[in-house]
Amino acid sequence: MAQNGSVRKGRPNILVTGTPGTGKTTTSSALAEATQLHHIIVEDLVKEKNLHDGWDDQLDCFLINEDLVCDELEDLMEEGGNIVDYHGCDFFPERWFDQVVVLQTDNTVLYDRLSRRGYTGSKLSNNIECEIFQVLLQEAKESYPEDIVVALKSDNIEDITRNVASLTAWVGSWHPAT
Repeated sequence: MAQNGSVRKGRPNILVTGTPGTGKTTTSSALAEATQLHHIIVEDLVKEKNLHDGWDDQLDCFLINEDLVCDELEDLMEEGGNIVDYHGCDFFPERWFDQVVVLQTDNTVLYDRLSRRGYTGSKLSNNIECEIFQVLLQEAKESYPEDIVVALKSDNIEDITRNVASLTAWVGSWHPAT
């Protein structure tokens, strides 16, 4: 049994979540390279496998079908050794993850990042408000055991480097519970 009650082979599963623009993909990519865990970008998986219910013109994104995503990931997650990169977390089964990382970014830094990505209007303001009110951290704490949820500052490359080093050390010391 893994630490959270699931049966898993020798590698942990990590969820990296946070408001868009907090550095999930940068952090997850570097962590995957350092640990040889498999990096799964949920947004890319949704596009590649058509795991959505269409396009939301107002939010300029796919309407993710959470059941299809979970069905697609089930076998991989049971094997272990995955980093799941997504800006939401409450629909994934609790048993999948050994660590849930919520990246947080200063609002001014986040505003600049999202503006550079072309976010405007309600899409920009909704994401900034999400960060201000720590919506993803609250969602993670409500969805997973609090002892596996960790919030990490992600304002700059130094933060990301420190976060990757810390998470790499955690992966190196992780052992499935028996």
